[in-house]
Amino acid sequence: MSLIEAALQKLRRAGEATPASRAMDARAPVAAPAGPAKRITIDFGALRNAGYLPQEGLERRFADHFRQIKRPLVEKALAGGADVRLILVSSALPGDGKTFISVNLALSMAHERDISVLLVDADAPRAQVSSIFGIRGEPGLLDALTHESLDVESLIAHTDVRGFEILPAGRFVENATELLASARMGQIAARLGAFNPRRLILFDTAPLVASSEGRAMLRLPGQIVLVARAGVTPRQALVDALTYVHRNKLQGLILNQAQFTPGAGYYEYPGSGAGDDETSGDV
Repeated sequence: MSLIEAALQKLRRAGEATPASRAMDARAPVAAPAGPAKRITIDFGALRNAGYLPQEGLERRFADHFRQIKRPLVEKALAGGADVRLILVSSALPGDGKTFISVNLALSMAHERDISVLLVDADAPRAQVSSIFGIRGEPGLLDALTHESLDVESLIAHTDVRGFEILPAGRFVENATELLASARMGQIAARLGAFNPRRLILFDTAPLVASSEGRAMLRLPGQIVLVARAGVTPRQALVDALTYVHRNKLQGLILNQAQFTPGAGYYEYPGSGAGDDETSGDV
């Protein structure tokens, strides 16, 4: 039984005990989040200048690449249960470009008519997604893990892009690894999934080889995508990262800065932001 299934069963057994338990039960009406929702405007120009969107003139090409990447993920998510609507994006080491991929994949998914996407900043040490969108330090995932009275839905930032939401990383705590590996994390994931059955939840996590926080998340999702950087990511680091990932969950490997060959199973991202680097440069 998966962590998500166990969390859902626990919530169902709680029955009608409290409004919170009813909200987290996938079969029960979901309570509205408390307090005013945060709203942010996406500055696409700033994202491009920082290297987190394709350079001008490459937008159509990148859009086609991300359509190829997202299609099997979306189809599996819509055909399966709660677990496969949880998609984890990670890498072996920092600098491989996994945050660039997470952001662009989430924005591409948001263009789908039948789903919405929640991008979760689960990279507790770096909180790069939160920094990119100007919500670093805002209450988020780690706060919901630390304080069980917090409704995680109330911490989500809504954007001016239809179908695209962001859950910040929140305030860092030293026991982040233990929190991410806890049963509470499974309950939060169940809550996020129960709120909207057409919502895909995309986790940007810490690199698997370089941090324990990233590995703590691997039990949670039903789909995992790994990102490597051609000519940069050491082969052994990638092999080590793959040993942590259950074979049935691994949906693919995205190789940045690789010459694209149709049918080769990887994609080329020339001139894209590194995604994991503060200064950002070409991948």
